[in-house]
Amino acid sequence: MKILVANLGSTSLKWRLFDFSDRQERMLHKGGFERVADYPKAIEDCLAQLRDAGHIASEKDLAAVGFKTVMARGLNGCVRLDEKAVQAMEAYNSIAPAHNPPYISGIRLFAQRMPKTPLVGLFETAFYRWAPEAAMRYAVPRAWHEAGVRRWGFHGASHKFIAERSAELLGREDVAQRARRLYVDGGTSPVRKPDLRIISCHLGGSSSISGILNGVAIGNSLGLSPQSGLPHNNRVGDLDAFALPFLMRTTGLTLEEAERLMCKESGLKGLSGGHNDIRDIQTQAALGNRDAKLALDVFVHQTRHWIGAYFLQLNGADAIVFTAGIGENRSEVREAICANLDHLGIVLDVEKNRSARAQESAISTPDSPVKLMVIPTNEELVVAREVKRFLEKHCIANHKS
Repeated sequence: MKILVANLGSTSLKWRLFDFSDRQERMLHKGGFERVADYPKAIEDCLAQLRDAGHIASEKDLAAVGFKTVMARGLNGCVRLDEKAVQAMEAYNSIAPAHNPPYISGIRLFAQRMPKTPLVGLFETAFYRWAPEAAMRYAVPRAWHEAGVRRWGFHGASHKFIAERSAELLGREDVAQRARRLYVDGGTSPVRKPDLRIISCHLGGSSSISGILNGVAIGNSLGLSPQSGLPHNNRVGDLDAFALPFLMRTTGLTLEEAERLMCKESGLKGLSGGHNDIRDIQTQAALGNRDAKLALDVFVHQTRHWIGAYFLQLNGADAIVFTAGIGENRSEVREAICANLDHLGIVLDVEKNRSARAQESAISTPDSPVKLMVIPTNEELVVAREVKRFLEKHCIANHKS
């Protein structure tokens, strides 16, 4: 069974091809295009690369195309992306304006190109379906909640991978197995004591923190929308609910302009004076740019805030894991986040931390009660596994092994 996982951006297409034949899982191919102007051609070129590499003879050899979809009204988990599902995604375009529209466009183009190949989406909100209700509710009227105003949580595929892989590295295969089965049975399979407590830090262009107990999420720093939580590269992060009406009344700011500013001109970009890449911000801070230094300080402060929140909710932590672009590659940011936490049992090994670069690494001292780890995420593998389960569960067998 071969499953293509497509990662869609407004001007990018990236993919990985997985093979689940012979009770094994292998990544056969990965690639991508940036600055895509002709999406149908990009899809065609993707399939051509797979054919030229000898992995498929045609799209008929694909069991399905999987997508890391973000959110949709009334849908969660792993679902068939028919037109009804795509319309449910469109209903939440205003909540996820940077994510849903390019995915919707790309999914429809894939459907046109390969109408007989199942298209399946794993929604980012799925990992939080079993989080405590108190962690996911806002203090709003019930009618608002029923309309969808609640904490949803995102980066689900990434945090799920960290839940699985960190348990394996810590010698807790029982928890790893539970995390793997999460979308199937709700994570109800028993685990041995003591409880495994993980704080997963997905830090990148978009960032979030999750608390994970025995492979199951207890919450996520992202709330109703991907614009919340930590400051992102150009998206605002947490903001007081009355900030928007205040600005609209006092400055004449329109709703449309406010949405644009919050989604495209805020976050690290807004704080640093125009830079939204952490590498540029660090360079500017080193040159004495006070705004760039402030952007880093706010990012670190908010990350520590959410780590602290889940440290308390979990009654401690067995491990804190850093993943994604910043988490895997920026040792200076990790060092700032972990500074002066020894009374909590969090002790960073500075040399190990500085030598860790985008590979699985232990970066705490040997005697640190809380393990500090760098684990590169693999969201595409999580999507592929869940798509495989979906096909098997629904007996969708119009594919070749």
